[in-house]
Amino acid sequence: MAQPPAGIQLEPVTRWLADNVEGVEPPIEFEQIAGGHSNLTYRARDGTGRTFVLRRPPLGEVLATAHDMGREYRVITAVGQTAVPVPRTLAHCADPSVNGAPFYVMTFVEGAVLHDDDAATAIYPNVEQRRSLGLHTAYVLADLHLADIDAIGLGDLGRREEYVERQLRRWKKQWDAHHQREIPDMEEAFAILSRKVPAQRHTSVVHGDYRLGNMIATPTGRIAAVLDWELCTLGDPLADLGYLLNTWSSEHEEGAEGVGASPTRAGGFPERSELIDLYAARTGFDTSQVGWYRAFQYWRLGAIVEGVYARYVLGAMPSVPDDLDRLGQRVYFLAALAMEHLR
Repeated sequence: MAQPPAGIQLEPVTRWLADNVEGVEPPIEFEQIAGGHSNLTYRARDGTGRTFVLRRPPLGEVLATAHDMGREYRVITAVGQTAVPVPRTLAHCADPSVNGAPFYVMTFVEGAVLHDDDAATAIYPNVEQRRSLGLHTAYVLADLHLADIDAIGLGDLGRREEYVERQLRRWKKQWDAHHQREIPDMEEAFAILSRKVPAQRHTSVVHGDYRLGNMIATPTGRIAAVLDWELCTLGDPLADLGYLLNTWSSEHEEGAEGVGASPTRAGGFPERSELIDLYAARTGFDTSQVGWYRAFQYWRLGAIVEGVYARYVLGAMPSVPDDLDRLGQRVYFLAALAMEHLR
């Protein structure tokens, strides 16, 4: 049998899975399918050919609250009661002695992840498939935000009120502590955002990173599963909508390079205005101030990217990427986009 990938202690994990997941038959082989600074994801195949997924924190992670496996397991289990497609959770191991850190397992969902426009074109050569996927993306987000947080058992997941105010304070603190350049647009955008915070009219489950790159798509142009719930909390649902719209860029959109790879640059996806209309019709929410939420998400991403840039500049990372200057330039693009939407 091949050696297990880093992050999997084969013998104790195999024993635990056999004892705690119904129907699992050793031996079990593991393959890492996602990794980095986020939680690590592995595809597991048992002796019967059954496939499932194991998730654990990054290697060397010591802050349990930053990568809380129990919380993520709880969220996916709860959301699974709604119309939102997610993998079915199977078991959670809170004992770090089994694998060096807590982990959980869930079903493996067949499909493709659209990380960029090349993937979108390869998987969906027909533009009607892309349009169908885009429409379903709006519907699923609406269904998530319509879920009764108390009925699904997430009413105590986090504070319900002042979500964006807390986000502004958090990321401004990060910006003040780590920024390497003076970027006037970042400072001005924060000042305007703080003065014009919209009233939070609804409280919902907020995914925190809702975009096509965090979904499994089917060949028919549907979302088979929404993934990566580690940033999920309670808050203002329009923050998710603003974030999704910012990732929904076209091929020739000015400043789009600041946002990063976007499958929608392949063309054929619904326009942003159509997503907004569909979302508003399905939820009944007032989306008239969505421009503020888009500006907020551009500014927030600018603060996050600057933090990554600072770690490279200050030598806190083991290696420096060849495109470090481009990474730093992204913050200027994002700040300018925030100001554009505030004007």
